Amino acid sequence: MPYFYKKKKMKLYSVNSGYFKLDGGAMFGVVPKSIWNKLNPSDENNMCNWAMRCLLIDAGDRKILIDTGLGDKQDEKFFSHYFLNGNDTLESSLKMHGFSFDDITDVLLSHLHFDHCGGSIKWNKDHSGYEPAFPNATFWSNEKHWQWATVPNKRERASFLKENILPMQASGKLRFLSEGEELIPGVKMLYANGHTEAMMLPKITINGKSIVFAADLIPAAAHVPLPYIMGYDMFPMTTLTEKEVFLNEAVNGDYTLFLEHDPVHECCTVERTERGFKVKETFALSERF
Repeated sequence: MPYFYKKKKMKLYSVNSGYFKLDGGAMFGVVPKSIWNKLNPSDENNMCNWAMRCLLIDAGDRKILIDTGLGDKQDEKFFSHYFLNGNDTLESSLKMHGFSFDDITDVLLSHLHFDHCGGSIKWNKDHSGYEPAFPNATFWSNEKHWQWATVPNKRERASFLKENILPMQASGKLRFLSEGEELIPGVKMLYANGHTEAMMLPKITINGKSIVFAADLIPAAAHVPLPYIMGYDMFPMTTLTEKEVFLNEAVNGDYTLFLEHDPVHECCTVERTERGFKVKETFALSERF
């Protein structure tokens, strides 16, 4: 166990850091637009709207934030590609639940693509450099993914922005977790390698139930069927295998999936049918946890 942990009943909060748009074809891979457009209708530019939904674990003396959204430090040209929209921000959503950036003790990053970690780092006061947005927090990644992100391949390089990543290490507050390790009791790391190397899917056990932060293995309820795999995935056949294994576990264990990018649904459960896996129920986090 990385740090001393004072046991207290955990409470979970959904924290939406905002909405952005991505190309529908890229988000649904080989699935034809005639099918996916019924699930998340695109605009005239073929762009679909997506959430950047983070998860806060309040465990008493530990306030653990899983992922941090896009942030606000990139330039206007960068943001123009992603059509940010809506009124939600990471700060306002935390405040709505009674928390501030100063309260966060741990920032747990599923992976280091810009839409998952950009809010971790901000400009300093005079814009001469960068500093942690969460002054009292430890940043958590893993060694395999850190190496993958800091020495990126040419295909994935645009998703790993050094200004989002290297300041974590420079702060002296970066720590690594291993596959299967618990950050605190009841918060265990699962790994997936199809979307990117060693993406972490935190599995949280609370009140006898399991909820998994599905990150980009299953970014939205529409991605539950096995063939619905993003074009962004580095190794789609690996994703296919990982999804099948994970969804079987989810059905057998009655897992709730916390959906980071679904523009409508915060959570879902899944079921196994003769035609494959499908969404069983969708619901807000607060309805069950």
